[in-house]
Amino acid sequence: MWRNYYFLFVRYYNTQKLNEKSNVFSFGIVLLELITGQPAIVKNDEPIHLVHWVSPKLEMGDIESVVDKRLQGDFDVNSILKALELAMTCTTPTSSQRAAMSLVLLELKECLAMELSRSQEKNMGLREEITTKSYNSSEVYSKDIDSMTGPLAR
Repeated sequence: MWRNYYFLFVRYYNTQKLNEKSNVFSFGIVLLELITGQPAIVKNDEPIHLVHWVSPKLEMGDIESVVDKRLQGDFDVNSILKALELAMTCTTPTSSQRAAMSLVLLELKECLAMELSRSQEKNMGLREEITTKSYNSSEVYSKDIDSMTGPLAR
């Protein structure tokens, strides 16, 4: 598989021509870097291309190990899965199989909508929790007065 990417590089080097599909490939790599927090070449025991690092983990359904740990699980799984699949589609070795940039934009907008929806639901839950745990000022005042007993109470 690494050879496919080598041949892509050699073809670009020989022709010095970029096109929309080569830009889509590059964008897919950037998208993977953003999602994983890894560079394009992952430095393990043996350096490995990011696409080859992500691919087997996705095939096993191990999304958690792919996503950047700094997110600490604070993401919509469906959104991140969609973004990962999109990035993988952008980085297929055969340029004719890569998505068009217009489709990439549409899919990323859907991912954003999912994340915004999750964020709003999370904020609504937090507001409800704050509301149910808050006291009105008359309750707090009366409790404070009732608790004042003994020789120092005024």
